[in-house]
Amino acid sequence: MTKYKIGILAYGSLIDNPGKEIEPIIIDRINCKTPFKVEFARTSSSRSGAPTLIPFETGNEVKAVILVLENSTDLSHAKSILWRRERHNFDDKKYVEVITPTNNQVVVKYIRDFENVETVIYTSIGKNIDGKVTAEKLSQLAIESILSKAGENKKDGIRYLYESKNNSIVTNLSQEYEQAILDKTETKILEEAINKLDLQRKNIADR
Repeated sequence: MTKYKIGILAYGSLIDNPGKEIEPIIIDRINCKTPFKVEFARTSSSRSGAPTLIPFETGNEVKAVILVLENSTDLSHAKSILWRRERHNFDDKKYVEVITPTNNQVVVKYIRDFENVETVIYTSIGKNIDGKVTAEKLSQLAIESILSKAGENKKDGIRYLYESKNNSIVTNLSQEYEQAILDKTETKILEEAINKLDLQRKNIADR
């Protein structure tokens, strides 16, 4: 079997939404597991503070997808388009290696010879949730995000969790996190919680 040259390891929203620069040069998708642990341990400002998945030492190795890129793709270009996608900024800036990154800097890391791909790149960024990450904290952040601008744009934390679940991503906290949302919203499934909170947000906006 021919070894692919470059792939991007996707284990969050990147699976379903690679972005306009990455999508056109994907030639294959390889199902795998992350070779590192992952957890909902960072809030995203572009999602109104919703919890998102990052590499995290007390998480789980989770189901992921390698987005295999065209063999003609240059590694530095691949790093740049992944970095831009993670920053939600599609300008022409190029990724520059960071020696001592801050907690809020997106870093592009790589794995060699993984799942029949010579070089697999992925992003890493630090935890920014204060204190211990708990299902209670995550559920509150997710609910606040759906009642905010992110809910209007369908980029909130509950939808992010729902999409992660649909991709069979299970972390140490994901099931407890989901149940905390259902308990707080007095619903049975995430789709019901989304519909209920969407309506609540619209009613507040109409007042």
